[in-house]
Amino acid sequence: MNDNNISRRMFLGSAAFGVVGSAAFFTPGVFAEQLVQTPAQTEGPFYPDKMPLDTDNDLLIINNSITPAVGAVTRLSGRILDRRGDPIRNATVEIWQVDNNGAYLHSGSVNKDKRDPNFQGFGRFVTSSTGQYSFRTIKPVLYPGRQAPHIHFLVQAKGHDKFTTQCYIKGHPGNANDFVLKEISDPKARASVIIDFAPIPASSIGELAAKFDIVMGFTAQA
Repeated sequence: MNDNNISRRMFLGSAAFGVVGSAAFFTPGVFAEQLVQTPAQTEGPFYPDKMPLDTDNDLLIINNSITPAVGAVTRLSGRILDRRGDPIRNATVEIWQVDNNGAYLHSGSVNKDKRDPNFQGFGRFVTSSTGQYSFRTIKPVLYPGRQAPHIHFLVQAKGHDKFTTQCYIKGHPGNANDFVLKEISDPKARASVIIDFAPIPASSIGELAAKFDIVMGFTAQA
């Protein structure tokens, strides 16, 4: 068994461990008065028009390939919460983004001829009982026509309409001029979708960690 597959299986199999670790310090509803509802943003034109062969939460390896995608490896995680701060379990979270060359997994991507064939481009995860999700992907890069690198999110909770938003890189100079991000007029709401991509000290390969909690506008049913 090669090292890439071992690493990938350890990540996929250990996602629940990370959930338990972060959830141990979280009491649902305690900080509800401080929560900012995540602003909805456009799905955009590049939701995949043909799904990849693999749709799991590891976007760096497609099925059992031994060649990983190019990019700054990022462990992206967070929680899906209701407006009170209670976790939303069994919600489907989907992400999609450009590869390290700025190409989407979509036939209409203007630079599709440069697309990295080893980047999955799309991933899906069902939240745990604590509302947690996790992905392994790359730090987003610029796409022609946008000023701010971003990752698209779609959340589908049972009994509710799908919700789409995007997350951005804290400190990126393009954030101030990105026309999609600028549509969020409330400063707190805008700040809620801009997150750190910080180095993981223990990583020997320079991995990053990014945390993005999504606060929905409804109350979860017990």
